Amino acid sequence: MVIAPQDNNAFFVWDGDTLVLNILGTPGASRDAIGKPRGNQLKISVAAAPEQGKATEAMVKFLAGQFGVAPARIEVVFGQTSIHKQLRIPAPRKIPAALSAWLKVPA
Repeated sequence: MVIAPQDNNAFFVWDGDTLVLNILGTPGASRDAIGKPRGNQLKISVAAAPEQGKATEAMVKFLAGQFGVAPARIEVVFGQTSIHKQLRIPAPRKIPAALSAWLKVPA
């Protein structure tokens, strides 16, 4: 299921306790990092090369650590081999400092 944010400029939406993120990926970067929102996508850079989904795999592992969930729990809704992705992160245990201004865990 693809969920669109209610605000056209939002890069995320909460679906219950699941965080849905629209991502603009940057593979082959100098380091893994969470960037700033660009319109309705959040920029995420990973050092992995964009070959056969390896950059997406690296992104999922990186974000799993950032959100305190197991990598296997993060679902790639679409964009496995694209820079445009949507990820579902069920019940994140923490919010990365780079996103704390935007994301609040629902009560």
